[in-house]
Amino acid sequence: MYHFDKITKFIKELYGNREIVPLHEPVFIGNEKKYLSECIDSTYVSYIGAFVNRFEDMIKYFTGSKYAIATVNGTSALHISLLSIGVQAGDEILTQPLTFVATVNAISYCGATPILLDCEKDTLGLSPDSLEYFLENETFVNNNNCYNKKTLRKIAACLPVHVYGHPVRIDKIKNICKHYCITLIEDAAESLGSFYMNKHTGTYGKIGIISFNGNKIITTGGGGMILTDDDELAKILRHLTSTAKISHIYEYDHDNVGYNYRMPNVNAAIGCAQVENLPLFIENKRQLALLYEDFFKTCGIIFFKEKANCHSNYWLNTIIFDNKDQRDSFLEYSNSHGVATRPAWNLMSKLKMYRHCQNDGIENAEWLQNRAVNIPSSVRL
Repeated sequence: MYHFDKITKFIKELYGNREIVPLHEPVFIGNEKKYLSECIDSTYVSYIGAFVNRFEDMIKYFTGSKYAIATVNGTSALHISLLSIGVQAGDEILTQPLTFVATVNAISYCGATPILLDCEKDTLGLSPDSLEYFLENETFVNNNNCYNKKTLRKIAACLPVHVYGHPVRIDKIKNICKHYCITLIEDAAESLGSFYMNKHTGTYGKIGIISFNGNKIITTGGGGMILTDDDELAKILRHLTSTAKISHIYEYDHDNVGYNYRMPNVNAAIGCAQVENLPLFIENKRQLALLYEDFFKTCGIIFFKEKANCHSNYWLNTIIFDNKDQRDSFLEYSNSHGVATRPAWNLMSKLKMYRHCQNDGIENAEWLQNRAVNIPSSVRL
């Protein structure tokens, strides 16, 4: 039996013996108030303003992406990304069952259907082996499009997720997608500051997205970002995130259905201040991960670590129990003793909206969901 009291005591000590230790809270230690004041004084608090442009430039520079388009949240960024590559009603999208529901909701917004393929235990993300096996045995390629043998529907995209900030084996996934003529879009919502083979997550695919929700490593309150290196696609993405208005000094003419997903300047002002401290936050969180790793060795509990060629932001630190009963006992004890912990998300295949979706058995995802627990991961001041 694990010493749950020892674990909760250690976590509370890490956070200055606070009565309640949250799972992940935002930290504002920089120019947030200063920039917000400047934004208000300018009167440009909506989607037009200098801070939006500055924030996009800062994220471009940090991630190495050629273009960055700011949006109201990560879900809208995913939705527009799928639309921009031509995803239509009736198409199918390959993704994973272990993810936050926003991933598959964005697919549903397009009228498309998720296909849920298994994860890897050592990355938490989409398994390249599962992906390749499914494509080799369950699909065919015709005229540079991939189709599902079972449904005869087009498989329009592959959408892997960098879970809790840990990179998937994105290089192998990219090569497999290329072989089967499938567009790769990365859900890097949780992995700002994470790199695979010295390349930022979200920059391997045709498009990648990032989230700046209140619980992410940096926040704009609500917000997202679309990353791409494609010149023409960037124009489409920026057009669709607006109202698709044709540029004119006074006429209101629109040439497409626009979604008005642009990030307000007031949110971007907070984001600019947050990015200024992003390297500090990442280093702080990686130091926390090392402390956790050393501690859990003494408890006989697996602490989930970054893998070879990975540099993780350790957005949410994760421990792995031997079975579901132990997991549930710890969740009950820790949360009743002032330490916020959470299980892995319910698998998408278990949600009533997505139970009908095709899957490949998802054994690893089931194993992970029954054992994984997120523990407090906020930046420590």
